[in-house]
Amino acid sequence: MQCIVVTPERTLLDEEAEFVALTLFDGEIGIAPGHTPLIGRLGCGEMRLKNEGQTDRYYVEGGFVEVLDDVVTVLTQHAMAASEIDPAVAEEQLSSARTRRVTAEAMAARDRAVEQARAQLRIARRG
Repeated sequence: MQCIVVTPERTLLDEEAEFVALTLFDGEIGIAPGHTPLIGRLGCGEMRLKNEGQTDRYYVEGGFVEVLDDVVTVLTQHAMAASEIDPAVAEEQLSSARTRRVTAEAMAARDRAVEQARAQLRIARRG
């Protein structure tokens, strides 16, 4: 099946995959060829592509996934290869997000920044 990852800046990925695993807003999903069509809301986390015994890992930051006719299309605000994540930078972002003083209105933004930094750290530490 084909996997396509698109951000507002560019098409990050357009390649064949035997299996795709994604972090949804409420859990994780695995997609194999012949999967039922679906549209899902993505969370912040890891996307894994398996092909010919190799697993490539990416960080994906929200958005949507569509599965239709053996094509997995990921539309996201931000995505990068796991190898591009600097654990020190992610740790700094997490620390900064945790220590922000926020009003009630800004609390959701702070919580999202913490979630994003934690997801990047999990992915970076697995590699």
